[in-house]
Amino acid sequence: MFSPITGGCLCGHVRYRIECAPLDAGYCHCRRCQKSSGAPVLAWLTVAAHGFAYTGGAPSVYCSSRSYQREFCPHCGTQLIFCRSLSPRTIDVTLASLDDTSVIAPQYHIWMQSRVSWLRIDDTLPRFEGEGPKCSA
Repeated sequence: MFSPITGGCLCGHVRYRIECAPLDAGYCHCRRCQKSSGAPVLAWLTVAAHGFAYTGGAPSVYCSSRSYQREFCPHCGTQLIFCRSLSPRTIDVTLASLDDTSVIAPQYHIWMQSRVSWLRIDDTLPRFEGEGPKCSA
């Protein structure tokens, strides 16, 4: 049986709840994730859109490409989700924004072609030069 997952931003203004089991989780090394976070890599979990809901506060939205958007706290700037701008079937949630970060661990690395040269990765997870595995949601 699945237990709901909760999370939110640094300042606590925006809160969310995940009511369905995650589909997968991974590290993203793409330039957009690097630039949007100021970090060399972002860890995401993917859930069905119908299983995600904001429970407190309202995020701000930034259209980071023609078809996708990133949602973040308008007060502290914490990036929370990445999804299609119109009718998303899945939502990617930043793993580090979960209240309990031990509930799911990344399973792979994607967009390794954009990896920063000085980052050393010593895990044995699968690595993909591009977008990597597709979930079936």
